[in-house]
Amino acid sequence: MQEQNYSIKQWAKDDRPREKLLSKGPAALSNSELLAILIATGSGPKSALDLAQDALRLGKDNLNELGKVPIAELMKIKGIGEAKAITIAAAMELGRRRQATASLEKSIVSSSADVAIFLQTSLRDYRHEVFAVIFLNRANKINDFKIISEGGITGTVADPRIILRTALEKEAVSLILCHNHPSGSLKPSRADEELTQKIKEAAKYFDIKVLDHLIVSDDGYYSFADEGIL
Repeated sequence: MQEQNYSIKQWAKDDRPREKLLSKGPAALSNSELLAILIATGSGPKSALDLAQDALRLGKDNLNELGKVPIAELMKIKGIGEAKAITIAAAMELGRRRQATASLEKSIVSSSADVAIFLQTSLRDYRHEVFAVIFLNRANKINDFKIISEGGITGTVADPRIILRTALEKEAVSLILCHNHPSGSLKPSRADEELTQKIKEAAKYFDIKVLDHLIVSDDGYYSFADEGIL
């Protein structure tokens, strides 16, 4: 017997997330109801809401954790194929970008705290280390943010030539270096310190200043400038 797919349209009207959203607004819906709207249809005996709850459980009932779940892992949930998994991943990324953008509405950077929240939000979903750079103009306004390299769970290597070439392309006069520590530790390694000095010295030849190097994790951030080691 062919399995039947249960769509949201087949639910009782009071249970339909779309109608609920229209009448009461998105804030009235639970996380699983919002995900169910994205998933749209169920599979076999499971409704879209059942699949949404399965996806949330995979993310430990935490949207931040769900945003870190790879598409391949989402597809291991019976009833969630590639299309549904991609839709969920896209929604998580949009949410992350919205939060990151909101944290940088104050575009003039004057302290490490001005960019720390943005960096934590931008890099929190990576399970491996990534090295990124914020490029600033003469007014200390952000021109661009770019991930330069990605590495393994314990480290990554950034090429100063790529950083400086990009800085010249963006007409940046100063930089903020940053990378994440998925382990949660905020202590810089000797390699972190050596790379920072290498980039700082190379940038001087182009009259570009390295303002800071931030290490971020879910537990907070570490600023080389604040600690006086830049």
